Amino acid sequence: MRILGIDPGYAIMGWAVLDLKGNHFEVVDYGAVTTEAKTEMPLRLAHLYSELCAIIEKYKPEEASIEELFFNNNAKTVIHVGEARGVAILACVNGGLIVNEYTPLQIKQALVGYGRADKKQVQAMVKAILNLKEVPKPDDTADAVAAAICHGHCAGNRARRQILK
Repeated sequence: MRILGIDPGYAIMGWAVLDLKGNHFEVVDYGAVTTEAKTEMPLRLAHLYSELCAIIEKYKPEEASIEELFFNNNAKTVIHVGEARGVAILACVNGGLIVNEYTPLQIKQALVGYGRADKKQVQAMVKAILNLKEVPKPDDTADAVAAAICHGHCAGNRARRQILK
């Protein structure tokens, strides 16, 4: 299964494409889509959408794993991140992907085994699971990789449960 992991954001949107073969992950590619702070929000959203569509077209993932919105005290930030997240979901749906959503707690639980793990623990597991020389940068990209790994683990568990029925 080819998975597109997305860490939604309007300034930086992390993405990662991983192949899950059995219980082993292979990195296809990862990176971040960025927008300029001085650009109007509709244009930023259009840029995020077109870049994600290009990534989907290039790598042809089957499923997407998108981090759910983490509530923050700044309402304006939450709204903008929510808009970027909506654009990411739309790009995935229009690209024919099955969209799966995970909370930050679920992602941490899937990678570290503890839902309250800190960012450094999650990044260390991303590096270890994928046998990388260094943690993907920026942090948003590492978070997208973590989202993809989380889905791979969850999808694998669902498939094993189906076999046992």
